[in-house]
Amino acid sequence: METGAAAGAFVGLGGELTSLIGRRAETARIARLLSGARLVTLTGVGGVGKTRLALRAAADAARSAFPDGVYVAELADLRDPELLAPSVLGTLDVANPGRPGADATAALAARLRERRVLLVLDNCEHLIDACARLTDALLRAAPGLRVLATSRQPLGIAGEHVFSVEPLPVPDADAGHGARALSRNPAVALFADRAAAVLPGFAVTESDAAAVAELVRRLDGLPFAIELAAARIRTLTPQEILERLSDRFALLTGGSRVAADRQRTLRALIDWSHELCTERERLLWARVSVFRGGFDLESLEQVCADAELPPAALLDTLDALVARSIVNCRQKHGRSRYHLLETVREYGHERLAASGSLDTLRGRHRNRYAELTARVGQEWFGHRQVDWFTRLRLDHPNLRAALEFCLERPGQARAGLALAVSPRHYWITAGLLSEGRHWLSHLLAADQARDGDDAAGPDAAVRVQAQVTDTYLGILQGDSEADARRALAACEAAARRGGHRRESAWVWHHHGILAVWREDFAGAADLFARARAEFRAQGCLDAALECRVKFALVHAYAGEVAAADEACGEVERAARAHDESWLHGMALLARALLARRADAPADAIAHARAGIARLRPFQDWWDVAMCVEVIAWSTQDDPRRAARLLGVLRMLWESVGGRLGSAPFMRAQHLRFETAVREALPVAVFDREFRRGARATVDEAMAYVLDDAAGAAGPGRRPGLTRRESQVAELVAEGLSNKDIAARLTIAQRTAENHVERILRRLGFTSRTQLAVWAYEQRETPTGS
Repeated sequence: METGAAAGAFVGLGGELTSLIGRRAETARIARLLSGARLVTLTGVGGVGKTRLALRAAADAARSAFPDGVYVAELADLRDPELLAPSVLGTLDVANPGRPGADATAALAARLRERRVLLVLDNCEHLIDACARLTDALLRAAPGLRVLATSRQPLGIAGEHVFSVEPLPVPDADAGHGARALSRNPAVALFADRAAAVLPGFAVTESDAAAVAELVRRLDGLPFAIELAAARIRTLTPQEILERLSDRFALLTGGSRVAADRQRTLRALIDWSHELCTERERLLWARVSVFRGGFDLESLEQVCADAELPPAALLDTLDALVARSIVNCRQKHGRSRYHLLETVREYGHERLAASGSLDTLRGRHRNRYAELTARVGQEWFGHRQVDWFTRLRLDHPNLRAALEFCLERPGQARAGLALAVSPRHYWITAGLLSEGRHWLSHLLAADQARDGDDAAGPDAAVRVQAQVTDTYLGILQGDSEADARRALAACEAAARRGGHRRESAWVWHHHGILAVWREDFAGAADLFARARAEFRAQGCLDAALECRVKFALVHAYAGEVAAADEACGEVERAARAHDESWLHGMALLARALLARRADAPADAIAHARAGIARLRPFQDWWDVAMCVEVIAWSTQDDPRRAARLLGVLRMLWESVGGRLGSAPFMRAQHLRFETAVREALPVAVFDREFRRGARATVDEAMAYVLDDAAGAAGPGRRPGLTRRESQVAELVAEGLSNKDIAARLTIAQRTAENHVERILRRLGFTSRTQLAVWAYEQRETPTGS
């Protein structure tokens, strides 16, 4: 007679000693999967919380869905695959006097055949083949069985539903860090809960809120790492823990004494994953750690492949690392992009440094991004402009890493300058004036003229180009005119000495900007015309058109309507012919100024909004702010709205990173307008509306500027979108076509197309690529728990 537990047993589900935080939605989704799928595997990197989530989901489902019981088989300490079936059989409390594996499998099948049972197989990764065979055999033999597995890679058998467990959402790096708002973030809530357990009375306060937010960000929202960091609160403040994260593997120790050895320190946890990898997988793990913020397959092949890791083996090795949850893969606008959690990347980086190959890989990495930025510079003016900009923004952390390498290694500063100035307008269009100046100034200081340098050669031209660009960024940030003129004089001398006529033309352009600042519009127009003539002689169409659009802007502002209109038309025709967006957006700003001059506020607003639609994909907040300025001036009959727009302008100019509160040539009119709005409203009302604009996120602000009543997102919405539109945006981010979206949402294909077109207009985007990137970034931004 077979012995065993009574029907309805719940084995291995003991009471929770700590609360499960931030996983309510995941638990519900797993329960829904288990209601239809017979095998659900929770995958994810070590320490992400797969076991806790599986046990909670199993406990929730236990009595309602599985009347014959839930059984948890903990496999972490099991090493011999032959003992897998006997061990699981023992979990069911069935007598098993020395039965070999085959007999144990048959006994399990017999035990489960007529029962509705949930079997949890926890920590399958080191016995992956044996777990796959056993699970397949049991599911075939027992129709009422459901299996919930946890593993760092899928079992890979028919009928498996893989549920990827992600780290907890972390606070947005660009958002404010008030203690109350942070308390709703799951990663912060976990840190606070575990810290209070070791230091009763601990709570996140305003004084340490920013440190806690940065701490959980640096720990990737990884629950195990956050818990180990919280344990240090007995002796360190959050800021002190943060400061010591440079050696996170030494700091984050001291897990539970009753936990398995590999679950007591962060290093041991990652060591476990490393041991399960093949030699080739370990080599690629180390090499991809040279990337920052993610990479694509083309970059991987150029940086990581060589004789030791041949290109033909690269894809299979990468696929294995993705399967093991070492590398994460996401689809972005139709292409795969890969990244590592920072904890996993740092572990690989240690291994790369220990191998002696770090400098070689960093050099290859720098060469890859130097080649990429050079290509962007060559193809910037044209139909791929928005796509190239998006690519650079995605790879911005890699660009930083390449520039760091050039600064740190002797003799590499000139190469760094070439990297920093190509394409020329990246720092401006990306709203990164301060960062651009940081790199250019440090690289210029590190770069010394070399004996034998040809002042007229291309290598010397790079230095002059960097000087000119650095000076221009300073002008845009509000450097004094005296300082700017001195710097431009030095640039002009260097350009003349080397015969660099293109850089001389940029110097004239920059002098034109200074003339605009002091409202010498006639002088500015002459300088822009002079620079344009030189650019045309050099065959630089994009630079010539930039001078032309600025010629249009100064004449529009000064009231020279005919000249401005003619220049606008020329720029618009060229922009349309080349499918160019950025200069077209500036031409629309000039049109808005002309409409404002003509006392046509509705037209001014329409042109300015159209300009924002062209400029926003570049995150060019300088020029977007000027468009918002025109919109604000055109709404003076609605002082509440005008006050909030003034707040939005404050936020935009602060994001530029300079000392400007408006475009200098607009400052006098800006101040007159602000005074009029203040006089039209009670002080409290003006201050409230102004604060609402100044504290808005960029997405919220742009929704308001574009007169979108849905600007404040409710539950299930993205900022500026209805719930249905948010669903459509999410599916675009997953790479689905309009046909696929229609099928997924059970709507007509034409309806899906209309949704996408409306979303693009509403958010000011010009392509699905931009919408996909925006939706993905919104998904990564926590909205509170």
